[in-house]
Amino acid sequence: MPRERATFDDLRPLEFREPQAVLDEDKMYTIYEIGRLLQGLDPEADLDIETENVLLDWAIPWMLSHSESFVFAEPDSDDEPGYYGLAAE
Repeated sequence: MPRERATFDDLRPLEFREPQAVLDEDKMYTIYEIGRLLQGLDPEADLDIETENVLLDWAIPWMLSHSESFVFAEPDSDDEPGYYGLAAE
């Protein structure tokens, strides 16, 4: 349900960092690791499934809006996620 704007104490601009500011150019990451990094967490942080899902809700559109900045590597097996890294400049 929508809330009145006045009920919030802290309103901040929505800002997304550039991929180069989030990822190491020499590493490849899963979408789950990227979601954690976008929130300033350790990429190997152990999170509950609900939190992981929220982070994916942020990571996927961020990656799509910066798709030209990424390369993709196939997963090792069908039951693992793929890997993403920075495209060479």
